[in-house]
Parts: sequence; structure tokens; C-alpha cells
Amino acid sequence: MSYTDIKQIADALRQCSPPCNFLVFGLTHETLLWKALNHNGRTVFIDENRYYAAYIEEKYPEIEAYDVQYGTKLSEMPELIAAVKEQVRNECRPVQNLLFSECKLGLNDLPNQLYEVDWDVILVDGPRGYWPEAPGRMAAIFTAAVLARSKKGGNPKTHVFVHDFNMKVDRITSDEFLCRENLVKSKDMMGHFVLERMDSNASQFCRSSSHSPPSSTS
Repeated sequence: MSYTDIKQIADALRQCSPPCNFLVFGLTHETLLWKALNHNGRTVFIDENRYYAAYIEEKYPEIEAYDVQYGTKLSEMPELIAAVKEQVRNECRPVQNLLFSECKLGLNDLPNQLYEVDWDVILVDGPRGYWPEAPGRMAAIFTAAVLARSKKGGNPKTHVFVHDFNMKVDRITSDEFLCRENLVKSKDMMGHFVLERMDSNASQFCRSSSHSPPSSTS
């Protein structure tokens, strides 16, 4: 990840009143850096590789990491987004406890306590998504969007960062669930969104039902 990308996340963590709750999808080269930047806060990592997650926790006991099984394929993105739109008032609504959801893009098998946390910063830097059979980041982006809008307390705003924002799938999924009106910066490979808590009766992710693709510059 470039210095510019890292600085955007570091700035968001610095603005956060400690303790800051930081959720990261993907165990990467920056894992130890994210933990260090969120000093005195809680940093949780989610990864699709259970063996790597266990290895990282064993090698670095201070790291809190969990594995999750993604049931998605990159090639299925259009069908998965269409399924969410059909269920946006029911299983796939923007405000809910995903632990009890049957939405195809909702991750409902994370540790139960993670659904109760009011996340201040969320980074989507996983899972892998570069070939048709890869899980892609659709579920991670959708889950981040719901967690941000479903906060019960704390700061009503959540910073959501999507790395590899230059990838078409990540842009399309972000446009659908994080929403263009919430995009505050798009530079290099990072998309930075700020989402606000929503009313529990909300039935739309975006204020506008028609989206235009985000631009590649800030």
C-alpha cells in the first residue's frame, strides 16, 4: 500500500476519539502497522485463510484475527447485487444485525460480539478478488456498509476505506452500497467513504437510486 493510502487511514484513526474501533478485512503486509496506528484502540482483522489467521495470532499474540468463509465468486457479482436489491426491504436491508441475516452478501458467521461493536473505521483490503472464482470483495463491502449504518452508539459517522478501488468490481459494489454521495476522496488505489448511522426503518442504501461511476481522482 502506498504512503498516500496509508496516510488517509492514519488520519482517520487520529481523528477518532480513543478508544477507536477499527475493523480490517484482510491480513496484509500492513497488519502490524494498523495495530500500532490504533494505539489503545481495538483493531480486529478478518481473513478468508483460517491457517494464516491462526499463524498470525500465534506469532503476534497482540493481534485479534478471525477467519471467515466467503460464499461468493467474483463472476457472480451482477447476480449477487441484483439479489440484494430484491431483498433490500427484508433480508438485505441497510440497517440490521447481520448475525441473523440470510442476505447472500451479508457475513453472518463472524464472532457474535463483533456485530455489537460500533466501528469507527473499516478498511476493506480483502479477500482476494482477481480472477472469476475468487471470492471478491462484494460481501466485505456490503457488510461494512451495514455495520456502519447500524451503529447503536458512539460517533454516528464511520470512515470506510476500500483498497484496490481501481478494480471495477470494487467500484461497482462500493457505488451500490457505500454510495457515491458518501465518497469523500478517491486517489490512487483508495476510495474513502464516510457513512452516517441510519434509521432502523431505512430501506435504501443510497439517496439516489441511479448511480454514476465514481471518478478516479479526488
